[in-house]
Amino acid sequence: MSITLEVGYFNSFYLKRIADIPVPVGPIVQSVGGGISFPDPTAIPYPWVAPSTSTTEEDWYIEESRIRGGYNNTSTDLGVKAYIVEDNDAQQRRSNSLIYSGIFNSRTGVNQSNQFSVAEEITRSVDPISGSIQKLYAEDTNLIIFQEDKVNRALIDKDAIYSAEGSAITTTANLVIGQIIAYAGEYGISTNPESFAVYGYQKYFADRNRNAVLRLSRDGITEISNYGMIDFFRDKLSSVGSTGSIMGAYDIYNKNYVMSIQRLGDANYDTLSFDESINGWVSFYDYKPKTGFSSQGKFFTTNGTSVWEHYVERTKPIPPATPQPVLRNSFYNAASLPSTLKFIINPDPTRVKTFSTVNYEGSNGWEVTSLISDPTGAQPAIPVDPDGLFVEDTSQRIWSYDEGLYMENGIPYRAGFDRKQNRYVAAIKNSSTIPIAGQVLIGPDNTGIKAYYTTVTIKTDATTFLGQPKQLFAVGATYGR
Repeated sequence: MSITLEVGYFNSFYLKRIADIPVPVGPIVQSVGGGISFPDPTAIPYPWVAPSTSTTEEDWYIEESRIRGGYNNTSTDLGVKAYIVEDNDAQQRRSNSLIYSGIFNSRTGVNQSNQFSVAEEITRSVDPISGSIQKLYAEDTNLIIFQEDKVNRALIDKDAIYSAEGSAITTTANLVIGQIIAYAGEYGISTNPESFAVYGYQKYFADRNRNAVLRLSRDGITEISNYGMIDFFRDKLSSVGSTGSIMGAYDIYNKNYVMSIQRLGDANYDTLSFDESINGWVSFYDYKPKTGFSSQGKFFTTNGTSVWEHYVERTKPIPPATPQPVLRNSFYNAASLPSTLKFIINPDPTRVKTFSTVNYEGSNGWEVTSLISDPTGAQPAIPVDPDGLFVEDTSQRIWSYDEGLYMENGIPYRAGFDRKQNRYVAAIKNSSTIPIAGQVLIGPDNTGIKAYYTTVTIKTDATTFLGQPKQLFAVGATYGR
């Protein structure tokens, strides 16, 4: 195609194209006399609304480069062309680096969060040998960086310079992310950032790779899993693997750190809490949360389908024909479960003793479901228990004060706990079927169990004061040599 133009002075012209010849959309109608195809006029002609043309001649137009075509007017061009040389144009994943954008200030309307200027130093990297960055937490003017195997802190809007003696002097600077300093200790958050929870200046998280639960505070990192729970966390955390999760949340109502170790399978989990006031793990729970959070002094968890507010008195969803008991130990409207405590009584630990009675101080409604001696090695000539490893001296079930009541000739008797001097006391009745070496009597003919120490399991019964709180202050036992 040729064109002839007459101009009075030197100028530049751009030959521009309007649009490509569109592809018809819809059924094709063949002409009767030839092989040329035309789109059906009743069909949608084109899939866009941009300028379009049906012939090549109409697809071009001429534009002068000078504004209004005037002599010596400003000339326009196509503008700056972006140009970059990239030797490796494949995607790169830098899991140990940080990048920050321009500032964002909603109060003044400044929003540069989509600007990443390559002319400025906007990236900071941590040691790649410590794994990828899993969690970031901003605290005052510090940024805490959780890697898989390390915890670091970075200065925000300030930097640190050093004197000739090597001491650090913090100074204000325009540097967004300043020097990165590692916390003491070879601990990280593994690949479980969901275990992180914070209250005040105390941060809690789990390091699955090291079988540890940790607290980060102003005095550094402390391994709180060492407080009486070393064996438990060594076994449970190592079994989580990459298919499980470790959920962490802070319970503002009870001031506890709640964590749920969830392995593969719906029923394979352990939910427990840590109390800062006693530096110990205080309770296990029978619920499996997906997430947890605190708000306005209340604690909430979710199970994936609903949000559950804890520490709220609820009644059973039954017709109110009679006074409805309050539901306790019920989560997500599931059935109520008893409160259970398991502990060891170990007085005079170097002597073999005969535990004869057990007692507790607290509310009515507690029963002992299990009372077992320390396991002893199996004797060659004596039958052993099914696992073939240990022989244990065991007690019969000790009923609660109300459930153990029975009448005989019109006289009330107690088969379990009886109340004496404002304490609940019960005799320990032997129920062993396998004798321990040196025993003469076993089973119901023998009172008490013989042991260095005894493991006691006590729980609330299913009938006494349903819906009412039950307290337990102390548990003890009497023994003889």
